[in-house]
Amino acid sequence: MSLHVAAITFDCSNALTLAGFWSAAVGRPVDDQGEMAASEFFARIPGDGSDPLMMFIQVPEEKIAKNRVHLDMNASDRAAEVERLVGLGATVIHEKQEYGMEWTTLADPEGNEFCVATH
Repeated sequence: MSLHVAAITFDCSNALTLAGFWSAAVGRPVDDQGEMAASEFFARIPGDGSDPLMMFIQVPEEKIAKNRVHLDMNASDRAAEVERLVGLGATVIHEKQEYGMEWTTLADPEGNEFCVATH
């Protein structure tokens, strides 16, 4: 099959600010070089070979409902990772335990939900 995930794109009110949060979260730098250099309107975090490119695009409307698609992140120490992400500006929404799994649902600084689990 020739289909693969090339990028994960976030609509946001300030691309540079949200890219900064996710850059710290995933440990990859925001691209600040060339014609596509980061700004409040557009920013990106290049893929590293195993993870796709992350793009952040300013839009005029605010987020008003729950995400229909979200990131599920894996961590060897979920509690420590959740604490680190909260320190970066994330908010804990809830802790869950279902289907034999435990995870924490968080929101990034603009309210986009994502989960951290230990798989």
